[in-house]
Amino acid sequence: MKLLSSPAVRVGLSISVATGLYGVSFGALSVTSGLDFWQTMALSLLLFSGGSQFAFIGVVSGGGSGIAAMSAATLLGMRNGIYGMQLNALLHPTGWRKYVAAQVTIDESTATSTGQTDPAEQRRGFWAAGIGIYVLWNLFTAVGALAGSGLGDPKQWGLDGAAVAAFLALLWPRLKGREPIAIAVACAVATVAAVPFVPAGVPILVAAVVAAAIGWYSHGRSDEGLEPDVEPYRGHHHRGAEHRGGEDRQRGKGVSGADA
Repeated sequence: MKLLSSPAVRVGLSISVATGLYGVSFGALSVTSGLDFWQTMALSLLLFSGGSQFAFIGVVSGGGSGIAAMSAATLLGMRNGIYGMQLNALLHPTGWRKYVAAQVTIDESTATSTGQTDPAEQRRGFWAAGIGIYVLWNLFTAVGALAGSGLGDPKQWGLDGAAVAAFLALLWPRLKGREPIAIAVACAVATVAAVPFVPAGVPILVAAVVAAAIGWYSHGRSDEGLEPDVEPYRGHHHRGAEHRGGEDRQRGKGVSGADA
């Protein structure tokens, strides 16, 4: 099938554009925090975890040591290791693909992949979002780093909210049932409440703790949770079933004729 006709690829590419643009904000903030162009690019190319990168430069700009910055980045990046275990069992990458998959395992690639029910669509969604974001994130990080302070305050461009808005647009349509929606709202409230009091990147951990606590003590219905944006190949499967039904009817007529 053509890749652009794949629902998962379309979702992955759209989320790549929104998240990639956010790299401008990181590049500009990084150089204004004291890092040079190549240090900024090394963070994006090698670390490649938005929350961890912002935590790192936040500690550095605040006068913290390198060890403190790395600790903060590691704390926020631990979630990607959990994603990796899930995606390894889901996608079964082999050979060199394991190393590439590990590098592009982030929030958006995980969400795009796990949001599909068809195994082929899960793979397409993961690679489309992961590689797309990696390329665009680093490209726009370079743009932001080169522009530096010439951009002014990156928040004035609204780029600090682009990735969040894109991720919410990806997640919200798949919520099914009142309890998952209530959990999402509770996490959003907890995140907003935590923003003024904790360092950048930590509010998402607060939201994760809230979601985990509610999930641990609640007993929701088994048919509630997340569902895919689309049902891949629905029309194809329907046509295939009709074709098989026609063949069965033809065979049935042949058998009846032979019996007669």
